Amino acid sequence: MKGLILCAGNGTRLQPFTNLKPKGLLPVANKPLIHYGIEKLVELGINEIGIVIRTNLHAMFMEEVGAGERWNVHITYIYQINPLGISDAVKHAESFIDNEPFVLLLGDNLITQDLHGLCHAITHENHDAAILLRKVTNPKQFGIAEVNEDRIIGLEEKPSEPKSDLAVLGSYAFKPSIFKAVHAISPSARGEYEITDAIQWLIHQQYSVAYQITDKNFSDVGTMEGWLEANRWMLRLLEEEGLLTTRTDYPGTTIIPPVCIDPSAELINCVIGPYVTIGPNVRLESCMLENSILLEYALLNPNHNPMTNSIISPQSMFVQKDGGSGK
Repeated sequence: MKGLILCAGNGTRLQPFTNLKPKGLLPVANKPLIHYGIEKLVELGINEIGIVIRTNLHAMFMEEVGAGERWNVHITYIYQINPLGISDAVKHAESFIDNEPFVLLLGDNLITQDLHGLCHAITHENHDAAILLRKVTNPKQFGIAEVNEDRIIGLEEKPSEPKSDLAVLGSYAFKPSIFKAVHAISPSARGEYEITDAIQWLIHQQYSVAYQITDKNFSDVGTMEGWLEANRWMLRLLEEEGLLTTRTDYPGTTIIPPVCIDPSAELINCVIGPYVTIGPNVRLESCMLENSILLEYALLNPNHNPMTNSIISPQSMFVQKDGGSGK
């Protein structure tokens, strides 16, 4: 079984931050988002991973991901010149997959659910596809699955009258039959080749599509709000697991966990936390921060008011006006 991670999207909703770095490389708790996806695939015993990117991003991905050495896997970069949807990206990976089953992850999704169940549905239960689902309170804003016993019988993108509250998350397992589907479908109304349309094609052609329901943490890091949300629950999870080791001896500074601070950061007379990630070479003096992300080389000084629900880089700043909950 192989792995495939899609990272060729433009990330328009995360601009201006994605003008300098693609969203798959944006940090959550000081680790690039795509690293979490690679680790999910490694947990499954997958050692052949394809990453779909735009051609101009190759150097950045080689610097922050490389060829897979740190995970003892082999990474192949696959190029999608124009991001025309998930199914189009899958189509570009057909030669890499080479008629094997594979797990597909969206590079801007952060999940905690173990994915062995999806793989088992493909490798042992003879399903042709398997999808991760989660109950949501606002199904009109998601792709929604209609299920019958152990199979999905229909998919609908952001329905006005949802047939269930089971949202499709960005984790899938497929047999190679999915390539018949991605070649058969037409672009959607927004001009993209949708993965939901490809899966619906499988269903219409009597292929079996299974599912797994999760209640674990999940975030679509495609918006500023989603990025801050992912940072909050990841910091909370890392603290619960005892994996946050943060200095507390910064001069005149109070640390309110959970926080993640790069060792190269300099803090003087600050109040930091909870739910703050501070990246490499950040310098802060006499600042108060809560529920925020500071990217590499960010600089704040006493002229800044207390900040919360913010994302800050040397070039840009985002402040979520209506706030987010750290609870």
